[in-house]
Amino acid sequence: MGKRRAGRELLRSLSKKQKKHLREFGEEHPFYDKGNITVQVEVRSDDSDKSSAESDSETEVEQVSGYHKLLATLKTSPESESEEEEDESESEEAEESEAEMDSEGSQEIGEEEGGEEDKKDVAEEKEATDTAEQMLRQEQADGTDTSCDPRHGVIEEFTDVKHESEFSLETNFMEEENGDGNADRKDSNPFKQHMDKELEEKEIEKMSTLPKTSSQSQWPRLGQVIFSSTSEKQKSLKADKEVDVKQLHLHKPLESTWPKVNKQFLSAVDKPIDSFFTPLQRELFCIMNSYRDLFYPERNALTNGEEVRHAYCLHALNHVLKANAQVLCNNAKRRDRKPGADTDDHRDQGLTRPKVLVLVPFRECALRIVHILISLLEVNDKKKIDVSNKKRFKGEFGSDPEEKPPNLKRPEDYEAVFAGNIDDHFRIGVAILQKSMRLYAPFYSSDIIIASPLGIRTVIGAEGEKKRDFDFLSSIEILIIDQADIYLMQNWEHVLHLMKHINLLPLDSHGVDFSRVRMLNLNNWSKYYRQTLLFSALQDPQINSVFNKHCFNYTGQVAVRNVPLTGSISHVVVQLPHVFRRLEADSVTSVIDARFQFFIDKVLPEYRDAIMSHTLIYVPSYFDYVRLRNYFKKEDLNFTHICEYTKKAAVCRARRFFLKGEKQFLLFTERFHFYKRYTIKGIRNLIFYELPTYSHFYSEICNMLKATDNGVDATWTCTVLYSKYDAQKLAAVVGIDRTAQMLQSKKNVHLFVTGEN
Repeated sequence: MGKRRAGRELLRSLSKKQKKHLREFGEEHPFYDKGNITVQVEVRSDDSDKSSAESDSETEVEQVSGYHKLLATLKTSPESESEEEEDESESEEAEESEAEMDSEGSQEIGEEEGGEEDKKDVAEEKEATDTAEQMLRQEQADGTDTSCDPRHGVIEEFTDVKHESEFSLETNFMEEENGDGNADRKDSNPFKQHMDKELEEKEIEKMSTLPKTSSQSQWPRLGQVIFSSTSEKQKSLKADKEVDVKQLHLHKPLESTWPKVNKQFLSAVDKPIDSFFTPLQRELFCIMNSYRDLFYPERNALTNGEEVRHAYCLHALNHVLKANAQVLCNNAKRRDRKPGADTDDHRDQGLTRPKVLVLVPFRECALRIVHILISLLEVNDKKKIDVSNKKRFKGEFGSDPEEKPPNLKRPEDYEAVFAGNIDDHFRIGVAILQKSMRLYAPFYSSDIIIASPLGIRTVIGAEGEKKRDFDFLSSIEILIIDQADIYLMQNWEHVLHLMKHINLLPLDSHGVDFSRVRMLNLNNWSKYYRQTLLFSALQDPQINSVFNKHCFNYTGQVAVRNVPLTGSISHVVVQLPHVFRRLEADSVTSVIDARFQFFIDKVLPEYRDAIMSHTLIYVPSYFDYVRLRNYFKKEDLNFTHICEYTKKAAVCRARRFFLKGEKQFLLFTERFHFYKRYTIKGIRNLIFYELPTYSHFYSEICNMLKATDNGVDATWTCTVLYSKYDAQKLAAVVGIDRTAQMLQSKKNVHLFVTGEN
C-alpha cells in the first residue's frame, strides 16, 4: 500500500514532458527541473545528448539518485553554496549540541521538512518509479488528467471536464422533490430580500461618501456587538433566544441534515435551548442570515473553531442551494413560456457563476469544509450524494498519520492549528447541483471556491503578467475569511491583493446570458451586495482595516468588540519584573523609525555590559528583525539570530551558543515561534521589541525562563517597548484597566508578577 501511494505521489509531481519521457523510455528524464523552466532549457541544450546516451548504460537506481542530486544543484544559488557547505560540515556538531541540551531538540529536528528519516531507500524509489509508470498508463487509458498536483507547484492544474454538462445551470431544471417552497416568497426569505433589493444611484453615492453611524448592543453569548451602517433607516437586530426552523428559511434538505451534523456540539452543551444551534452558533447565524457583514475576533481553534466552521458552512450552502434553485426554476419557466413573452423577470445570475469564496490557511481546513458540505447534503445513510473526484481530493488534501514525528511536545493550541495537511498553496472549485457535488470544477463552473491566500494570489497574478485571471471573482456574493490571524503569519499582502480584485467587472463575457444577469452586477454594484464574514483569533489593526475599508454591504456591518479584563500577563508563572517603556511617535507611519531609534539610544546601551548576557530580543516584524540584524553586524555586537528562514543546523548552533553564553544576544522572530514553538533555554533577560501579535505568546516567552534552573532568577529582567498605537495589543497583555492608566501616563510602568496572579 505504501509503495503504491509513493508511486501515485511521484506520478502527480511530473510535468507532461516528464510523463511523455516516462512512457517512451520507462524512466524519468534527469534534466527536467519543474522548479525553473529557464534552467531546464539551458541544461538540456548542453547535456541532452549526453544524458540520452548514458540512459542505456546506467541502471535505474543511478538515474533516480542523479536526478535528485541535479535538482539540488539547480535549486542552489551560487551565493548560498558556501553557506550550505558550512551547514553540512557543522550539522553533525549541531545535532550533538541539540542532544546535549535535551531530548526535545532531537525531536524538533525530526519535525523539519526534508528530514533524513523521511527519505526512501534506493530500492523503494525504483519500485515507486515502476508503479508510477503503470499508474500513468492505466489513468491515461481511463481518460483521467494527472498532469498536476498543487502541492508540487506545477502550473497546469487538474480540473474536472468530464462532468461539465451534468453540472451546468443553463441546461438543467429543478426536480419537483427538491423545490424550495420559500423560493418565491420575497416578504420572508432573507436571500430574496437581500439579492432582489434594487438600490438607486443616490443610495450608492451616500454609501460611498457619508460616514457610518454606529450603535452597540449587549448579546448574551457574543458580548458587546457594534452595528454600523450608512443607512439612516437601519433595522435593529436582536439575538434570538429560541430558533424556529421556519424562520431560518433553510433550503429543504438542510432542515433535516443540520441537526444530525451539528449533534456533536449540542451534546457538549449542558442545557441546550434548542436542538439546532449552540448559543454561539445561534447568535452568529442570526447575523449571517440577515446578510450583514460580520467580524468575529474570538475564533479559537482549540475551543469554538469547529462550531464557527459548521455555522458558516450551513449559511454558505444554504445560499448556494437557494441561488441555484432560483436559476433552475426560471429555466423551467423559460422552457414553458409562450413565444414573445417578457423574460426580464428572470434576472437571477451574476456575470460569472462563483457565488461563495472561502479563504482558509491550510489544506486540512478545506478538507473539513468539504466533508461538512457533503454531510449537509446527505439526507440519510441510504441516500448518498454523488461526489465527483472524491478519491483524488482525499489523496491531495488528506494527511498520513505516519508522517507526523512521534513524541513531539507542543501546546494544545499549536496542535489544533497545525493538524493534518498544512500545505498553504491550494485552490479548488466546488459545483453543487441538487443531489450531486463536483470537486475540482473549473472556476467558471463552480459555485464555491475554497482557496488559500497564496493559492488565489497565484491565479490573480500581478499587473504586467501575461497569464492572470480574476474575472471569476466578479460576482462573489459571500466572502468568508476564516482564521485571518494566521494570514498575518503567512503573507497579509495576499489578502489585500485579493480585496483589490474582488467584485470588479470581468474583462471577458465567459459565455454569460446577459438577459439573465442581475442589474446590480451590470451596474458594477456587486460589492455593495457582497456579504463578508471575517473570523479571527484576535483583533489587529490590519484585520480591522480590511473590515472597515473593504466591506461595503448596504445592509451594514456587525463587529464583536469585547475588551480583555485581565490579559495574558496573568499566565506568567515565574517571578519576573516587567518594565513597560513608552516611546513617542507622531503617527502610525513614523512609529517604526521611532521604535528603532528609541531602542538603539535608550534600551540597547543598558544591555551592552557583559553582565547583561543571555538577552533574547523578541521581534514580531521580519523587517524590524532584518534592520536590527544589520545594525548589530555593523556595531560588531556579539549576537546570533533565528528567524523563520534559518536552516536547521544554524538554529541548532544559535541555540547552543546562546545557552552556553558564547553569544550575548539572540534575535528571535515571532513567525519562527509561531511555526516551531521551540523552548529557548538560557534566557536571563527579555526584550520585547514590540508587543506580540498573539497575546499568549507573551506569557509563553516569559515562562521560558523557568527552563533554566540555575538559581539566578533574581537577576531576570523583562523590558517591553510600546506606543499609544499599540493599545489593542497592550490591552490583550495587561488588561484594559492597566492599559488606560499606561496610555494616560507617559512614565515607564513597572509591574511585578509573582506567579500567583
